[in-house]
Amino acid sequence: MRAGDLLRQLDRRLLPPLARSLARLGQGPLRMRVLTTAALLSSVAVLVTAVWAADRGQVGGDPTVGEVTRVGVIEGESIPGYVESSRTELKALVNTPPTGPGGQTYALVTFAAYLAPDRLTPIISDVSVSEVFARVPLPQTQTELVRIPAMRIPDDVLAGMRKVAERKDREAADYRERAAGLPADGDPELRRLYDTGAQVALDEATAYNELCSCVYAAIVRAAPAALDRIADRPGVRAVDPAPEVRRLDRAVFTPPLPDQLDVAHPPADAGLPVPSATAGPSTGPAPDPATGSPVPPTQAPPPPSVSPTTFEPTAGPPSISPTTPVVSVEPSSPVPSAPPSLVDDYLVEPTEGGLVAAR
Repeated sequence: MRAGDLLRQLDRRLLPPLARSLARLGQGPLRMRVLTTAALLSSVAVLVTAVWAADRGQVGGDPTVGEVTRVGVIEGESIPGYVESSRTELKALVNTPPTGPGGQTYALVTFAAYLAPDRLTPIISDVSVSEVFARVPLPQTQTELVRIPAMRIPDDVLAGMRKVAERKDREAADYRERAAGLPADGDPELRRLYDTGAQVALDEATAYNELCSCVYAAIVRAAPAALDRIADRPGVRAVDPAPEVRRLDRAVFTPPLPDQLDVAHPPADAGLPVPSATAGPSTGPAPDPATGSPVPPTQAPPPPSVSPTTFEPTAGPPSISPTTPVVSVEPSSPVPSAPPSLVDDYLVEPTEGGLVAAR
């Protein structure tokens, strides 16, 4: 019952008898004492109701407000150590199941190799899946980490890859247009960055259109016993349970990449300028302070469009670190005007009935 409803009930029950009593008393000192007593009792009733409503509101509030949970590896962390600690934590959880709804928990499942969508079916199709992580593994190239809402395996993954391919085609066209718009005597480094961006985006579009072997992790929800079975399946690298995660929009998942075997570190990118150790300060593009990626001196990156559900305000380059929050599928997203290593930080909350992602 709400506070207003309680006060209205008190009014209906107390005011009519009080009015009849005052009418019988007429005018006199007793009437004043009755009025004073009634006023004090009314004030006490309002105060008690207010305190009750405040306590009830605190009990019913969202206890996860302000919480940010990180699941996965961090830069510099030993990947074999992470795999072993995930296995130990999962075994402990099997022996002491969580007390949440249905005894289920979220978990980050990482694969030993990049998988095609149809290869996900025998691994995770028998549990509830929220999202998958994908990346086109081009040699010596930083490609975009993509996060695809996928509750139906493999159908949602197939549809998500086609959406990414469409966006990558638009990116490639945008880079080519910008390169063509540069003056003949313009900055050659800027032209090279645009040309590289167009080629990388085109390669990514081609790979996703061919439904590439690009998926390297997934977020699932299941009972500990089911997670333990997944951990023993071929192709699974680690199952990192996260019983502390209550809402996906307040968690950051950073799975290791399959091609990183020892320590989580930034992969090399031959397309990025490497400053000379003896040439003094670099004269190339200055790094963007938010991402650490090179930004052409005449072209600033677009401001990130942050969804209300995004709790991570900073952005990171797609493959600078496997621990960087990833980019989600958004077919209507604007084409970035910076090199392909510049991406915004997105998080999504999948919904029933299709791919829904927020930037």
